[in-house]
Amino acid sequence: MTLSGEGVAGTPASRPAEGTQDGPDPGAPAHGSGRLRSIGLGVFALEAGVLLPALTAAYRHDGPGPETAPQVLVIHALTGSADAAGDWWAPLIGPGRALDTRQVGVLSANLLGGRYGSTGPLSPDPETGRPYGADFPDLTTRDQARAQWALLDALDIDRLALVTGGSLGGMVALEVALERPGQVAAVLPIAAPAATGAMSIAWNRIQVALIERLGEDGLALARQLAMTTYRSETDFDERFGRELEADGRPRVVSYLDHQGRKLVERFDGDSYRVLVGAMDRHDIGRERGGIEDALGLLVAGGTRLTGLGIAGDILYGPAQVRALVAAGERAGLVAIYREVNSTKGHDAFLVEWPQLTEILRSALDEVLILEPTQRAAS
Repeated sequence: MTLSGEGVAGTPASRPAEGTQDGPDPGAPAHGSGRLRSIGLGVFALEAGVLLPALTAAYRHDGPGPETAPQVLVIHALTGSADAAGDWWAPLIGPGRALDTRQVGVLSANLLGGRYGSTGPLSPDPETGRPYGADFPDLTTRDQARAQWALLDALDIDRLALVTGGSLGGMVALEVALERPGQVAAVLPIAAPAATGAMSIAWNRIQVALIERLGEDGLALARQLAMTTYRSETDFDERFGRELEADGRPRVVSYLDHQGRKLVERFDGDSYRVLVGAMDRHDIGRERGGIEDALGLLVAGGTRLTGLGIAGDILYGPAQVRALVAAGERAGLVAIYREVNSTKGHDAFLVEWPQLTEILRSALDEVLILEPTQRAAS
């Protein structure tokens, strides 16, 4: 299987969600279809004060609905799609897997600003009929979390047993929990900090500048630069070393060229810019009195926090995830730190299936024990 998300490009994710070419699909089953669907959610206000006249969300729901089972929300990384169960997290979602769709419903949606079916730069602006393109407004991870809740409301899902995601998905997962603390039993951000640090912002700035100056060639180069942060020195040495291709190029250079071309084929520069900008603005403590006070909002609702770091991650490494968990502990949360041992770097959350299976099962089992009581109380 070919996977997509942060550093690995997949085939299914490169197709828009069903219904997005001709507008929302109002006749789609709300729950359990196991297919990519689209739904219109009406006017949506952004933090920047901009009104989107028509928010569309592309999504996939697998397993039972909220009337019979707890629900899990899975959020994709930078260039991913709503197709978590069929593409980039397929080994983790389904009958008998970590997120067992015989026991829980699993929802994943394309992020606001994304490329694959939800409202973003490629969507038509209702006022002009043309794609927003470079005129699409700036977003925050808080905007993206509120868009997730708009979809959840439309699907009559008023409580989540677990919300999780990697990298950008982990940032949005934190904001989903903070938007409605009493309605999320557990949050498990993977390789994601409480606030984006200066080094990551610097890397992102270089990528955006390449796109702004060079267009598609810049997008390809941005992807190449990003790939060097998604993987590890050990992984590159083991996979490529100093080996050469038949044309004399180092194998690692050939790999980067391939990754750049693949992203140009399946993504676009404006969507990349918007999503990277949301990452840069990520700070759960903004306008909440700081990170510790923000996490304190989760205490009354009994939300549990599991911060999952990845050994060798140079983008959002273990120290940043540990700091998030420590802030949660100081705030009074039930907060624990777990770590994936891998040579794959940041992208380990798209690769290390046995470890992720154990960690997700453990986090979900802890809340499912309590969930019947909590659901009855709510």
